[in-house]
Amino acid sequence: ISLRALESLMTEFFHSCTTNERKREIEELLNNFAQQMGAWRHCLYFLSNTQNEYVMMYSLTVFENLVNKMWLGVASQDKMEIRCCLPKLMLAQHKAMPFFIRNKLCKVIVDIGRQDWPMFYHDFFTNTLQLIQSPAMAPLGLVLLKTTSEELASPREDLSVARKDELRKLLLEQIPTVLGLLTGILETVWDKHSVTAATPPPSPTSGERGEKLLGSLLQGTQYSKLLSQPMPALDGDSEHLCSLALECLAHLFSWIPLSTNITPSLLASIFHFARFGCDLRVNSGQLDRSRLGVLAMTCVNELVSKNCVPLEFEEYLLRMFQQTFFLLQRLTRENNAHTVKGRLQDLDESYVEKFTDFLRLFVSVHLRRIESNDQFPVVEFLALLFKYTFNQPTHEGYFACLDIWSIFLDYLTTKIKSRLADRDSVLNRYKDALVLLLTEVLNRIQFRYNQSQLEELDDETLDDDQQTEWQRYLRQSLEVVAKVMELLPSHAFSTLFPVLQEDLDVYLGLQQFIVTSRTCRRLNITAENDCRRLHCALRDLSSLLQAVGRLAEYFIGDVFAARFNDALAVVERLVDVTCYGSQISLYDLETAVPSVLKPDLIDVHAQSLAALQAYSHWLAQFYSEVQRQNQSRFISLVTSTMDATAPLITAKIPEKLLLSACHLMVSMATTVRPVFLVTLPAVRNVFNFIIENQTRRLPQEAHMLVCRALSNMLLLPWPNLPESEQQWQTRSSSHASLLAALTRHYCLLRSPANQPPRRLGLDDTKAMLHQTLPVLRDIVDSISAESTKSRQICYQSLQESVQVSLGLFPVFIHQPDVTDEMLSFFLTLFQGLRVQMGVPFTGQIIHTFLSMFTREQLAASILQEGSAGCRVVEKFLKILQVVVQEPGQAFKPFLPSILSLCMEQVYPILAERSSPDVKAEMFELLYQVLHHNWRYFFKTSVLASVQRGSAEDAMENEAQFSAAMQAFGQSFLQPDIHIFKQNLSYLESLNSKHKLYHRFLNGCHGVDSNQRTVLCRNFKLERDLPSFTQSVHRLVNDLRYYRLCNSSLPTGTVKL
Repeated sequence: ISLRALESLMTEFFHSCTTNERKREIEELLNNFAQQMGAWRHCLYFLSNTQNEYVMMYSLTVFENLVNKMWLGVASQDKMEIRCCLPKLMLAQHKAMPFFIRNKLCKVIVDIGRQDWPMFYHDFFTNTLQLIQSPAMAPLGLVLLKTTSEELASPREDLSVARKDELRKLLLEQIPTVLGLLTGILETVWDKHSVTAATPPPSPTSGERGEKLLGSLLQGTQYSKLLSQPMPALDGDSEHLCSLALECLAHLFSWIPLSTNITPSLLASIFHFARFGCDLRVNSGQLDRSRLGVLAMTCVNELVSKNCVPLEFEEYLLRMFQQTFFLLQRLTRENNAHTVKGRLQDLDESYVEKFTDFLRLFVSVHLRRIESNDQFPVVEFLALLFKYTFNQPTHEGYFACLDIWSIFLDYLTTKIKSRLADRDSVLNRYKDALVLLLTEVLNRIQFRYNQSQLEELDDETLDDDQQTEWQRYLRQSLEVVAKVMELLPSHAFSTLFPVLQEDLDVYLGLQQFIVTSRTCRRLNITAENDCRRLHCALRDLSSLLQAVGRLAEYFIGDVFAARFNDALAVVERLVDVTCYGSQISLYDLETAVPSVLKPDLIDVHAQSLAALQAYSHWLAQFYSEVQRQNQSRFISLVTSTMDATAPLITAKIPEKLLLSACHLMVSMATTVRPVFLVTLPAVRNVFNFIIENQTRRLPQEAHMLVCRALSNMLLLPWPNLPESEQQWQTRSSSHASLLAALTRHYCLLRSPANQPPRRLGLDDTKAMLHQTLPVLRDIVDSISAESTKSRQICYQSLQESVQVSLGLFPVFIHQPDVTDEMLSFFLTLFQGLRVQMGVPFTGQIIHTFLSMFTREQLAASILQEGSAGCRVVEKFLKILQVVVQEPGQAFKPFLPSILSLCMEQVYPILAERSSPDVKAEMFELLYQVLHHNWRYFFKTSVLASVQRGSAEDAMENEAQFSAAMQAFGQSFLQPDIHIFKQNLSYLESLNSKHKLYHRFLNGCHGVDSNQRTVLCRNFKLERDLPSFTQSVHRLVNDLRYYRLCNSSLPTGTVKL
């Protein structure tokens, strides 16, 4: 292939008019050329003689492929020539090359070093160091250095572990020299551009607290010098050089251990450049300088992220923190020209993010070792952090700072729990900071203090966690409030409750403004200002109700008695509010601004129910405390709660409010479980509504919740009562009646085998399935961990529905959306009620499923990735996982069919596809088969194993075992890291229990006997988990490496 022909082909390939078919032809031509052993000589010529970027990139890709995949088979003379020619080419042409071509060429040279340094390429690293020391070539040297750090410190799987270890060791030997050179570059540039005229230190402002802080943080002349030095003005070349040096340092710091090689002068240089991000951008020439600040903070963060700090480095660490807090001082200092918020807003956003990352790392990793040091004033640091947090210019920045406070509060809570004797002295040290934090966070979630910012938050679009921006803001704020509550319960409660009362008074006073006419009920508040104030009060009340709900956990357990009165006051107030809302139906009023006030009124009502639900555990504890005493107060609370809840359970109620009422009812039935609950008139009304309205139902989610609540009232054991007082017989017949009503129409679908039900059309039948099965599944799921009696009654009530479902399964096998729903139901049955179903019927279900899932059926399902078909296969595999874990012999006859399904039907379809979810379930099933049925493969008696000593057990079903091991081995060659991790843990578990690895190695394909011996020799059965995991990683890595080597050699070179 000639240069001109290649240029023409490459130009044609990337031309917009070239068809895909022609592109494939060109691609095949180029690939065939690249596979020829002498292709590299042509590529060397092309690189030296072309200006076409496509040709350059292609030629370098040929070299990259040669070095990384074929290098073992290249003649040593050719290797020597390549090692000589490519660096020469780079030195001659690097200035004329586009930067991405230069970087690719650097990578190819580094890849050669990765294979051959130091034995065959002894001057590889020396050349790089020499380039760095040459002023004209330093930028190129730094690019090579960074690439070397990236490719040699953590190489990919195409090297053996021994070689990886050797490279890391060789690099570490060079680190002192490298760090010295990088320090020299930074210091030289700084000194060259520094303003030499003496500059007076900044004058102290009148009594500013921060200036005193500087005195305690910045002891010693070097810090005073740092403070007083003005920033140098760098030219473009110097800035580029320093950027490259800082990028190198950031990558080196990501893997080298902390040691005294990281000298005070290097740290000082990094902090000099970190100041570039702190200063406001004065003119356009300074715009790029902030990038140096970002890079410097990246270096700092790489160092601070390391948890393992040698004793000799601790002093350096303290010095680093002192220098960083000098920067924090600068960031949060106010002056006449700028507020703190204005200053942060004007800084580069990336710099502020890096600084916040630093603060998070400092608090999470190092606060425990620095806190006790007299030279570091923690309380003053918290004052700066407070200022930094509440002046963040963006919501994301504020969220990130709240996370830091959460980490600090967790640290404080853990510290106090481990040192209970010092509790008061620790708390007193931080009390002022905590009180300030609580007050400010509470203010930030209230519209009365912060309306303009809160109105900006989006309350409609859901993020990946299914919450809006406003919900996230509120949740993170309330987490901080809750953590302060745990540390200062009385203070937090006395701060929050009066604010709640104030907004409640507004809400409870609305009744006087309701005007009733013949046609409607109207809220007679119309003035714009009044409507705005009411909107703010209602939004705040909603938030404060959520806050009160979030604090419920701090009134139960050991502190129940001590905080009883506070909790009772809260619960009584919440019951009053929910009753008030339901009685006067505020959700139904007409208002002056319906688009704003109506959602506000609905939200407050819903949040009052949700807050009351949060106290269900407190009510449960209250119930147990008064079990044998006067229960009148408790009965009154529960009765009023149900009176407030039951009227809301109708289809006419707004869904948000309806769901809150349903959830509260579920909690009363599941968590509190009062004996008398089912006898309350309000609850009887709900039973009647559900039983009589099967055609005019609630929305699906609400219907499911109410059915769960009613079922649980009849199934769950009553607390603190003996078995003889549980009234199981009465409750069993009531439950059967409830389920009969819920499944009346569904059970009419029973039909002859493989025939669609005649009474309804196919679509109506599907709709009935989708309506009924989720409800039944939810009922089973909610009692699956309960007593045998509860599960027994549940299965008796469900028996007919289960039979109907199994009969319908073959009818819908080709409709994945229905099969998905049916398998979800059966999976829940297997997980919760398999004992109650009995062995014969369970066997019948498994037999039906195995016969229905043919290879064609599985293929059709799996090939629609992410579809209902895939979910069907996943659930089927999950059901089989439950089956193979069963002890005893009942389900052992199914093992051959299950293994055959896995290895002959599912695995061949998955092997060449990503299908991560189905793959994960299939390997989980294989693991469970091996883990719980080892004797199916290795039968041995105790006596025989004692007599044989360590000899191998006799193997049965060897073909299936080998196929399973091959599937596991193959998964380690795939790119899916999650499957890799999962399967590694499965093999570790099997090895610890069954000594798997020597069997696994004997079954390994793609390696010769000598390589297998080396793998066995290097695999050490370590006793501690980290060493063992490292040993397994080495095994898997070297197995991949040997297979790669063997595939790169000419056919017949190795005998496998």
